[in-house]
Amino acid sequence: MTVPRIRHNDYGRLRPPAPGRWEPRLSVSVVIPAYECQEALDRTLAGLAAQTYPRHLMDVVIADDGSSPALRVPSIAPEATRIVRVPDGCWGRGWARQIGAAAATGDVVHWVDSDMILARDHVEAHMRWHHLASYVVVHGRVRFVADDVPAPSPEAVFAAEYEGTAAFEEAREHHWTTEVLQKTRELRDEVSGAYRLHSGATTSVPARLLKAAGGVDTSLNMAEDTDLGYRLAQSGAVFVPDSEARAWHLGTSTVMRREEDVHRHNWSFLGDLIPDLRWLRRHPRRQWAVPYAEMVIDAYGASYERVRASVDAALAGTVADTSVVLLGPWNRLPSGRRASLDEPMLDTRLAYNLYAHEPRVRFAEAAARSCAPTPFRVIFPAGWVLGPDSLARLVELAQRDGYGLVSVALEETPAGVTALRLERTAAFARAALVAEGEPGGAASLNTLVAEGGPDGAASLDTLVDEMYGSIWVAAAEYGVVPDDQAEPVGGDPAKWRASANKWRSEATKLRAEVARLEAELRRDRTAGTAGAAGDPPRRGRLLREFRRR
Repeated sequence: MTVPRIRHNDYGRLRPPAPGRWEPRLSVSVVIPAYECQEALDRTLAGLAAQTYPRHLMDVVIADDGSSPALRVPSIAPEATRIVRVPDGCWGRGWARQIGAAAATGDVVHWVDSDMILARDHVEAHMRWHHLASYVVVHGRVRFVADDVPAPSPEAVFAAEYEGTAAFEEAREHHWTTEVLQKTRELRDEVSGAYRLHSGATTSVPARLLKAAGGVDTSLNMAEDTDLGYRLAQSGAVFVPDSEARAWHLGTSTVMRREEDVHRHNWSFLGDLIPDLRWLRRHPRRQWAVPYAEMVIDAYGASYERVRASVDAALAGTVADTSVVLLGPWNRLPSGRRASLDEPMLDTRLAYNLYAHEPRVRFAEAAARSCAPTPFRVIFPAGWVLGPDSLARLVELAQRDGYGLVSVALEETPAGVTALRLERTAAFARAALVAEGEPGGAASLNTLVAEGGPDGAASLDTLVDEMYGSIWVAAAEYGVVPDDQAEPVGGDPAKWRASANKWRSEATKLRAEVARLEAELRRDRTAGTAGAAGDPPRRGRLLREFRRR
């Protein structure tokens, strides 16, 4: 597989060949979770039996979720079709998908629901994208057939598909899917939300990427595909909706029939798993399973007081769903009898004592390669303090302009510039995939560092800048200050300070606007042309704007 450098989700640089005009080489396992649906499954398998993708590169795994009687392979089915059973005592779509994926042997796992009919070149349409990039997730284009349309027999499905004439008149896409695709140029303009169209009905994913994302959550019986799509995004995936990968769902879906009930059910747990769904996290204090941001604070060599200032401020910001990873030599703290007030690692001991029972703080000797599925990570040295809304404003900047890295210049030393880094998890995951796929990449990735790397390997920061963009900003502009200049953290997340920062930011913008207007007035007075200094209405407007400010 190849690793082109795709910016955000703009897969437009990929040029897939037309079906039937290329030579496939990757294998694919079609995984079908199924329960008590033999008749519908027979039609789905008949459509798969007529696929144009080479037979020796395609197998089918049916994950039987405890059907009674057990599901069977019908006479019209791909040659390499087998059934695996969900273990006794386990049940649900999450279990069925994961058991099927675990049994898959293909380079690509292609999910297909058991009530789908696929166009004869559906699998081929998917697979041509996977031959172009190793981190694409491909969505088929599903159309829904009205409930009163008679279901065709498996024989009719196979005959129609084999001849390439299968179609259902009046079949329609889901209105929400159509709306999203129209607004985003088929997801090409999306930065971080493309995963929300991820559906298990007919979606394909590289097996390695699926494994890196952690597979399917077996505890979920609904929305397991949305949860998986989010984690694939954090693993660096690009989502491609292919209109030529045609598929039909016989009858309307559960979401179409009971949309409010589905949302009521799924939103009870998706807020815990997907921090990107901000409207599900409106509570100002509670904790969530997956934080929105992980704050990595380097406490090596720092005093207890400096560590405390940094951690307390990180936990008290207006973005409540954060966690802290405190880096230090925790494993080297001596046990047993010691001089409590004079032990050599006293500051490290005190910092550990202070946060040992704080559930939002973890202790580590080194930062992990990734904080996925948490979407953002902030890395900075102890002794620097974020203002109440510093994190919120930095994330807003990253989200507004799609940056993968925001570097905050803290201070300049003889060794260089000390910086706070806001990293987008998905951006660095994709950069790692690209770096690993380049010549010598698999060996060099472990040693790749932010501003450099071994000969022939681009740094992760450089790759992130190319695919997402990066920016440097000043610490004072975003309320990041040394600990000796920071205000004490109050018991409440200091709403008045957040408000003060908001107005301080507004004042900065107004001062810049005043400076612009003053400069424009000076140009008008000195230009000496009729269109500038000689234009009284324009000068009057500028003066009025200036006085209002």
